[in-house]
Amino acid sequence: MGDPRPGPPQLRPGRALAHTPGALGPGSPHRSDGRSPQTPRGARRSDPVGRLGTTPPVPGRPTSFLLPAGLPALLLALITWQVVADGPLVRADERLSRALRHPDRLSGLLSDLGNVQVAVPVLAAVLVAVSWRTRRAGAQRWWAAPAAAAVLMLLVPALVVPLKDWTARPGTPAVPPGLGYYPSGHTVTAAVAYGAATLLLLPLLRGARARRTLVLGCAAVNLAVGFGLVRHGYHWPLDVLAGWCLGALLLWVLWRLARRGDGPVSRSRSRRPSGTPGSRTGPS
Repeated sequence: MGDPRPGPPQLRPGRALAHTPGALGPGSPHRSDGRSPQTPRGARRSDPVGRLGTTPPVPGRPTSFLLPAGLPALLLALITWQVVADGPLVRADERLSRALRHPDRLSGLLSDLGNVQVAVPVLAAVLVAVSWRTRRAGAQRWWAAPAAAAVLMLLVPALVVPLKDWTARPGTPAVPPGLGYYPSGHTVTAAVAYGAATLLLLPLLRGARARRTLVLGCAAVNLAVGFGLVRHGYHWPLDVLAGWCLGALLLWVLWRLARRGDGPVSRSRSRRPSGTPGSRTGPS
């Protein structure tokens, strides 16, 4: 007898059913239907708004980096326009000054914190201390941030004096008759000097409480200077507010320079050895 004729192939659930659409069994061409692809287009994140010509996932620069400077610039432009045009905001400013003006010894002492003889030496001491500290830490460009702060401090009279000459605002009744009281040079000097010192010292402090205390102290000193100037009658309130706006713009420039990697400690941290692959590294 010869070999029996082989019968028709039998269906095997593990094989035949594997070719049905959507089957997840072994050998199925659809076995990966239940998994997400390795590079799914739907999972790609789009580039933040702000830089044209980039495709995901290339990172870009968001437009929000201009927001901290936009409000002070807009407010400074509005106040300057009102002062030059003698608008209603100026008349309200004069009424507020009459209500707040009361010269006394304390207000005079507080306003003196904005003198060049007081604020600039404080900034100079911080520049020396930060330069010495970052150079010892091995920073490559230890001089960049202190030099930028010094340049911004030198720019204060170059920006304030032309504004004073252009606006030619008279002073309050508590000061001798004259022009050129807008904006307040004492306010800008204090904002830049103490603000720049704060920005340079922040990366060197450890702990959120120490940083918060330094920022609050800087804000308190600047508020005290502005209060003393208005209380003693050295300046109108809008003069002080415009000085804060101009100082905020200059400090924003210094902050942007530090964010670009020229800060006091960013270079020194990048030069630390990474250690062995199995060891834990990073700031303590």
